[in-house]
Amino acid sequence: MYSVIVIEDSLTMRNLIKGIIDELDGFYVVNTAKDAYDAREKIKQYEPDLVTIDINMPKMNGISFLKNLMRLHPMPAVVVSSVDVNQQDIIDGGAIGFIQKQQPTETLEEFKTRLQKGIKNTESIVANYTLKKPKPTKAKVQVDTPVLIEKRVHPDEVLLSTPAIQGVGKIIGIGSSTGGVESLIKVFSSLPDDLPPIVITQHIPYGFSGSFAQRLNSLSKVDVSEVETQTILEYGHAYLAPGNQHLVIKKQGNNYIATLLDAQKVSRHKPSVDIMFRSLNNSAGSDAMAVIMTGMGDDGTIGIKELYNNGAYTVAQNEESCVVFGMPQQAIKANAINDICHLDDIAQCIIDFAQNKRGKNEKRF
Repeated sequence: MYSVIVIEDSLTMRNLIKGIIDELDGFYVVNTAKDAYDAREKIKQYEPDLVTIDINMPKMNGISFLKNLMRLHPMPAVVVSSVDVNQQDIIDGGAIGFIQKQQPTETLEEFKTRLQKGIKNTESIVANYTLKKPKPTKAKVQVDTPVLIEKRVHPDEVLLSTPAIQGVGKIIGIGSSTGGVESLIKVFSSLPDDLPPIVITQHIPYGFSGSFAQRLNSLSKVDVSEVETQTILEYGHAYLAPGNQHLVIKKQGNNYIATLLDAQKVSRHKPSVDIMFRSLNNSAGSDAMAVIMTGMGDDGTIGIKELYNNGAYTVAQNEESCVVFGMPQQAIKANAINDICHLDDIAQCIIDFAQNKRGKNEKRF
């Protein structure tokens, strides 16, 4: 079972959320906290697998606490707050989900169903976190129910590997998870508008992906959009996977096209970086560039290794600039990387690739 700490200043709401989560299979509330300072101590003590955070709290608001948590102790966090919350602040802060509190027109049973569904949707990210989470400094409350580890699905079960010898031009793929929202904003704010098409898989809940694409678009010269249907990829454009489907790139005539695949989770994620990278290898091969950035776990390692072996140019974000050095580290360990770059330098790596200044068959570390 996955342990949860509920952070909420209202005793009534705190007890309500606790009770609803305790009735959800696979999750239990190990403790609650009334404010950010109380939460800080209890997170140290219990090392939960997930926290829920209210925004309007005394002493320190939830957004400030969320940002501090992601900087000092990155872990899965879901915001459970009122409808007037700025969801962009939540995304930028690093939350993996947002659930509105009970609305005046909503029955308790309706809220219970919605809250449980929202918590359940985080299960794959929480499962991945528990594999590498820090050890608790004090003994945790023990429960009789065993921890359930989600089955890991290999990309072969969803998309076969059929490596392309050559594509129809350059294309760039970026995969990221925890810490990826802010990191992608930093990269895209430095990119020009004349690059080959860019495709992105960021582990982000469905419902947040569209607004995040709009956010990237507003801060970049690149035209960024969420993929909603089969789309021909164009220069100067970037395409983000929606939060509930795999992004698959195909070659069609002289074009690359983005398609969506509603299949099971791969490498414990949907969308999966492994699926996107494999599809790049199937369609573009050595014409592709793949960038793997900050994130927990190892989603993307299989796909980027296939690209590397096929002559594509591969880049990993370095440990110093990662929020979580999980996905890049695993790709490096797999000997799948040409270049290891600081976050500040990734945009230039992409520009250099587009201008034929960096590319396949180079190893720079």
